[in-house]
Amino acid sequence: MEALIGRQKELEKLNNWFNSNRPEFIAVYGRRRVGKTFLIRHFLKDNFDFFTTGIIDGTFKEETDTFYLSLQKFGYRGNKPQGWIKMFEILATLLKRKSRKKRCTVFIDEISCFDTRNSGFVKALGHFWNEEASRMDNVFFVICGSATSWMIRNVINNRGGLHNRATHELPIKPFDLYQTEQYFKSKRGKWSRLSILQTYMTLGGIPYYLSLLDMEKSVADNIDSLFFANDAPLNDEYRRLFRSLYNSPEKYIDIIELLSKHRDGLTRAEICQKLKIASSRHITDVLDDLVYCDFVHRFKNGKKHNSEIYQLLDFFTIFYIQFVKRPSSDIHYWRNTINTPTQNNWYGLSFERVCMFHIQHILKILHLDSIHTEFYALRCEDSGGKKAQIDMVIDRSDGIVDICEVKYSSGRYTMTSQEFKKIQNRVDAFLLWSENQKGIHLVLITVNGVTKSVYNDVFQYVITANDLFSQPAD
Repeated sequence: MEALIGRQKELEKLNNWFNSNRPEFIAVYGRRRVGKTFLIRHFLKDNFDFFTTGIIDGTFKEETDTFYLSLQKFGYRGNKPQGWIKMFEILATLLKRKSRKKRCTVFIDEISCFDTRNSGFVKALGHFWNEEASRMDNVFFVICGSATSWMIRNVINNRGGLHNRATHELPIKPFDLYQTEQYFKSKRGKWSRLSILQTYMTLGGIPYYLSLLDMEKSVADNIDSLFFANDAPLNDEYRRLFRSLYNSPEKYIDIIELLSKHRDGLTRAEICQKLKIASSRHITDVLDDLVYCDFVHRFKNGKKHNSEIYQLLDFFTIFYIQFVKRPSSDIHYWRNTINTPTQNNWYGLSFERVCMFHIQHILKILHLDSIHTEFYALRCEDSGGKKAQIDMVIDRSDGIVDICEVKYSSGRYTMTSQEFKKIQNRVDAFLLWSENQKGIHLVLITVNGVTKSVYNDVFQYVITANDLFSQPAD
């Protein structure tokens, strides 16, 4: 099996739980293609006492047939059981035959697929754990799914038979830049950190997407091969991505595509207004689903109550909507637009999202990882009513507020007098909006640092992309 890269913390947790000498029920979830199944298979070395996986968009018959075939593979010789209660009764019987002297490993992958309409799957799952598996000290029961919202609602926050039954949950997040660089090194890639950063801003830290890269090609040629070439492997990924996660993907896609047009995000009320839909519990559930699945991040808009900003932060999705959804006939589109305003502006906006995704790295760099902080993006107005957008505000418990400016440049960034005045206006707008009584520190985040300038001293700290490649705090 291929080596596992970048999941040391997850492996440590799994190992501790595996050696706990008690029954364990572990819910593993995360975005499609993030490497959940590979992690579990690698940890258990494909040694399962029972394993099955659901079929995306399968019918009740197809899902139960799949489960039945898996029961047969692991020793069942009878007729197909009728209904999920009987299915899990057979599974319990198989597990009881196993030796109690070693861990009994059960892995159900893409578990949400089995929960077809009115099938009773969730109740049967709860009955199986409560009445059978939880009474077997050696059971190591792992369920896994890309439909994170299903996992959260039906397992983690279940109010019925599964309430508080999962002993552990293990969210699998996309790679950060540190993990991505480790992945490149494992493939003996010789790319510069700028190249890795540019790739990350396009694909995100999704291991499957990174596995498609040809290390002998440039960044631009890889992007062309993956998105713009004839039969490009990621050309249809956007459709498959949402179809695999949600039963009615259209309403999710509407919000995703709306947010893609607003770099600084929108509030819930603004989303409803622009889509001309009623503000209801349903829209709250849809937004929660997108947050659970790591497509959208929810930030405070300062300290205003019930005014959170929803911002699209899934790098692949943003790139696809902007450049691939309306296909170009140029199969070398990305290579042929290098250093154009279109591409440079794209990298600039995407770098802001990289920084927000790496907030824990930034807190560590600023030596703030040991004190309480609140961070958020901010939209406010200055005294003249002009809107101001602040990339990142870090409100510290030590009497300081850090206002972060994010600037993308392939070389060293040069602070001009015009840009300096814009920063001053943003600070003034923040002070007016917040009635802040704390001290203000300015932080500049760039790719390669800054050139010498009379304005450099205004920044208390300058962070570079190299800093974001560092290993984050635990």
